[in-house]
Amino acid sequence: MKRILIAAGAIAAATFSTAQAEDLVFTLKNDTNSTLTRFYTSPVGVDDWEDDVFGEQVLEPGEAIELAIADGRDVCEYDMRFEFEESSNLETMEAKQDLCQLSSYTIHE
Repeated sequence: MKRILIAAGAIAAATFSTAQAEDLVFTLKNDTNSTLTRFYTSPVGVDDWEDDVFGEQVLEPGEAIELAIADGRDVCEYDMRFEFEESSNLETMEAKQDLCQLSSYTIHE
C-alpha cells in the first residue's frame, strides 16, 4: 500500500499553533478500471482546490493508498476531486465526505 502526506497548508504555521488539529488519515481505494492520475482535496466551502495530492504518482485500478491530510485545519468535511487518465471512459468525479468519520473511501465507476 502506498502512503502519501497531504500538506496543503502552511505546515510551519500549524507547528507553532498552540491548538493543533489532528491529521485526518484514511485509505483511498481505486475500484475502477482506470488509472487515477490526479486527486485534489479542499475543505467544504473553500472555492479553490488545493494542490494535486499525487504529484507524479498515480493510483492504478485495484490499488489503495493511505493518505494523511495534515493541513493544520480543524475541519472534517472535505470536497474531493478525482481525475482519471485521458484514455479513460470516466469523467472527473467529485464527492463531499466527512473524513473524520471515514477510515477508507473507495472510488467506484
